[in-house]
Amino acid sequence: MVGMGMGAALASAALAALGLLVAAWALAVGGFGPVALPFGPPWGALSLALDPLSAWFLLILGAAGLPAALFAVASGLSRAQALLLPPFLLAMALVLLAADTVTLLLGFEAMSLLSWGIIAARGQRRAARLYLGFATVSGVALLGAVAALAPSGFGFDAIRAAPPEGLRATLLLALVLLGAGSKAGLVPLHPWLPVAHPAAPTALSALLSAAMVKVALYVLLRVVMDLAGPAQPAWWGVPFLALGAVSALWGAIRANLETDMKAVLACSTLENVGLLAIALGLALMFRGSDLRPLAALALSALLLHALVHACFKTLLFLGAGAVVALAGTRDPDRLGGLVHRMPWVAGLMGLAAASAAALPPLAGFSSEWLLLQSLLQSWRLAEMSFQLLGAAALAAAGMATALAAAAMLRLAGTVFLGRPRTPRAAGAGEATGLLRLSLLLPGGFLLLLSVLPGPALSLAGGAVRRVLGPVAQPPASGLALLLPDGAALFSPVAVILLLGLLLALGYFGTRRLSPEPPVLGPAWDCGFGPAPAHLPFGDVLTQPSAAGAAQPLRRMLGGIPMAVAERHDAAIPGSPWPARLRLRLRDRAFPALVQPLTRLRRFLAREAERLRDLSLRGFVALSLLTLVALLALLAVLERLR
Repeated sequence: MVGMGMGAALASAALAALGLLVAAWALAVGGFGPVALPFGPPWGALSLALDPLSAWFLLILGAAGLPAALFAVASGLSRAQALLLPPFLLAMALVLLAADTVTLLLGFEAMSLLSWGIIAARGQRRAARLYLGFATVSGVALLGAVAALAPSGFGFDAIRAAPPEGLRATLLLALVLLGAGSKAGLVPLHPWLPVAHPAAPTALSALLSAAMVKVALYVLLRVVMDLAGPAQPAWWGVPFLALGAVSALWGAIRANLETDMKAVLACSTLENVGLLAIALGLALMFRGSDLRPLAALALSALLLHALVHACFKTLLFLGAGAVVALAGTRDPDRLGGLVHRMPWVAGLMGLAAASAAALPPLAGFSSEWLLLQSLLQSWRLAEMSFQLLGAAALAAAGMATALAAAAMLRLAGTVFLGRPRTPRAAGAGEATGLLRLSLLLPGGFLLLLSVLPGPALSLAGGAVRRVLGPVAQPPASGLALLLPDGAALFSPVAVILLLGLLLALGYFGTRRLSPEPPVLGPAWDCGFGPAPAHLPFGDVLTQPSAAGAAQPLRRMLGGIPMAVAERHDAAIPGSPWPARLRLRLRDRAFPALVQPLTRLRRFLAREAERLRDLSLRGFVALSLLTLVALLALLAVLERLR
């Protein structure tokens, strides 16, 4: 049983490595055209293709899949989970390689079903049930989107030759936003994500956050910017811009409230999905306003940030899994001081957290800098309403970026800094062997993207031109990022050299100017007295907790995404036990989505019970009304053709 699981994990690693190689080849030579498979539905064979856009997202899948599979080999999965991992990767690859809507839909639904199976195999019933509900809604909506595209044909080339227009195009936008937006985690279709991602095993958590949401983003990008044609109006970007701004803020605030490591990272994914949706909305608005260079800027920000996020989120999830394996818990209040026990894990997770916090000159700063520069150019849009919406999105993105930095600081500080809070944390070991390699791979990818964002964007140039036309160019110049018309320039190499020079001057200046040699003293203990002798690592209660660090933000902003209930249990006079503050947090979007569905289910159940008492005349009338409704639906669909 163990051998079969390890074999499946090794097969997953081989598939991910093959995906990386194929993606790099396709980005270099341009990929290949549609290839018909020897099977398919009655109206035509399924077909596959690989163009620069799908190759870029296949690169993302490989960059996340290879470390996750190696981590699965090192840490081990149950037999059921390990056997589902290779087909899960293949299903995501099938979505990216699809050259017709039927193949895309089959791959998308297989991806949803397999990921649900891995979560259910772990025994997480609530998370699996919630995930399955949203996956069903997503699948039905995407089926409707395929039906809206069907009058133009099923192959991508046929759809591009006759793109949808008018009411059919608007219906397509709504359905694909509901279907793929739900899978990507856009607010308010996100309640499954902060529950399902932490519930999954670590390797799958990394794939869900780093790869699967990007596959959903690819579907959005493929449909609204490629298959729907270049003549769609600029207002198509408005829902993406608005939902993206709300999602970014929502996720960033929630990331500061969660007290579970994997839940913090899942909510951070919501924030980054919001930023990606903002970039997609800007690209649509700029293209609709015939501002192709600015559309290329926004699309480049989207593509670069999608790759960067895949790398640092994979590293963060796998690092959290290593902490759980070696320190026994993912509760920050039972960790602390791990930087001394596991310096490799701490250093690599620190690199990923700094990139997620968009600290220069790391890769996260490069991609978010491009996005903010795109938002700053929104004043060029002709409509005043679009300009105001761009300004509001700029404020939301800036606030979300700052809150994301605070969330990463709190996570890294409580887990790796300070003193150990439990004996298990004090005795944690270091990641070695294959476990360390699974962390080094995404860390190496991050360092390369930090130094070489310009060449990375040049590699994505084919994807930009595939969507926006042959004249569109990514904002890259050598090793640097250069905006259209030379409006702004960011050179990571220059920033690295400048920071190195400043650090060297500070170090040597301090050593030269200090009149006395350095003296080591006791760490500041927040004003508390010295710990007793039986607490060699100090009193745990004198260190800031994850909930305590989040309290100011929770009381200022926590009520926006969460319904917060506080209960204060005062200490009994004379009791040695401290007072306790109990919190109960509930996502506000969840009851708003679920309660109407619950009422509808109860209503339908009552009406179904009443059908038992219908007379023969009533049954005949009901059958005739159903037939008339179906004929009317067929007439509407024929009208849309």
